[in-house]
Amino acid sequence: MLARMLFTLLNRLQVVEKLAESRPIRRAAQITAYALTKAQLAGQDASKRVMRSQTFRQVREETGRVPGDLQDVGNRLRRVRKTFVDEVKEGWKDGSRQIKK
Repeated sequence: MLARMLFTLLNRLQVVEKLAESRPIRRAAQITAYALTKAQLAGQDASKRVMRSQTFRQVREETGRVPGDLQDVGNRLRRVRKTFVDEVKEGWKDGSRQIKK
């Protein structure tokens, strides 16, 4: 019964308009819009970094080649791993520097 009353109340245009004009609802909408914008910008920044990433380029290049033997595959994987580890370390240092600022 309570759910039905709440549903009926929220389906009235005047009630929805009053709620939309209230300060808490407006503030919640502002905070939500801010969080979505920040998340979108962070996602764009992360995707740009991935596209510039040496590891990404190297993986794309390595997957395009046909391996000669098992040792060749192992060497390729070692190179990709080393590049990945180096980029993670560099990203960690960059993050630490940004936090210190």
